Amino acid sequence: MSLFSFDDSFRRKGYRIIAGVDEAGRGCIAGPVVASAIILKAGLRIEGLRDSKKLSPQKREELFWQIILEAEDVGFGVIDVEEIERLNILRATKKAMTSAIEMLRIHPQLILVDALKLDIPYKQVSIIKGDDRSASIAAASIIAKVLRDWIMDYYDSLYPWYGFKKHRGYCTREHLKLLKIYGPCAVHRKTFKHVMDLELPFG
Repeated sequence: MSLFSFDDSFRRKGYRIIAGVDEAGRGCIAGPVVASAIILKAGLRIEGLRDSKKLSPQKREELFWQIILEAEDVGFGVIDVEEIERLNILRATKKAMTSAIEMLRIHPQLILVDALKLDIPYKQVSIIKGDDRSASIAAASIIAKVLRDWIMDYYDSLYPWYGFKKHRGYCTREHLKLLKIYGPCAVHRKTFKHVMDLELPFG
C-alpha cells in the first residue's frame, strides 16, 4: 500500500480532513524538539514523498517548499532545551506535537500520529513507523526536520566548534569528541545520559 493509499483508506471511512503529525530531534543531545502537523488535500500526490530520514538534504528542502505551497494547512511547534530539561523529552515531544496541531487553522477530523498518543480533543490513531506508512505523517516529518535543521544551522553560527551543521545535535562520535574537548554549551541537554556521562563541569 502506498503512503497516499494509506491515508485514503481513512478517508473512505468518512474522515475527510486528516492531519499527520511527526517530530524531529527527540533523540538528540542538543537543540530543540520540533513537531509539525500537516493536512494534505484529498487527491494530492507529491512525487518522492517519504520519511524525511530517507531523503537527501536537498530533496528534503525541495519537498519542504512543495508541501508548504500545496498542503491544505501546516502547523508546527518548537520546544527549546530549557523546557525539554524541565518536562523530560517525552512530555516535551508531546507538547511540541500538540502545539503544532493547535496552530492549524482547519480543525481535523482525524489525527495520524507517529508512534505516540496525545492528550488532544480529536480522534487519533497512533501508527508505529508512521512516517514510512502515511503520506501526511511523512510530510510532517519533512517539515519538522527541515525547520529543526535550520535552527541547528543558526546554533552552528553561534557555537561553530561543535559541528552542529553537520550532526544537527545527534549523539555522533564526532559530537561526543568535541563535547569532551569544549564541554556543553547553552543548547546541550545537560540531563541527557551521554552528556551527563562525560562528568563535565556544567558552568
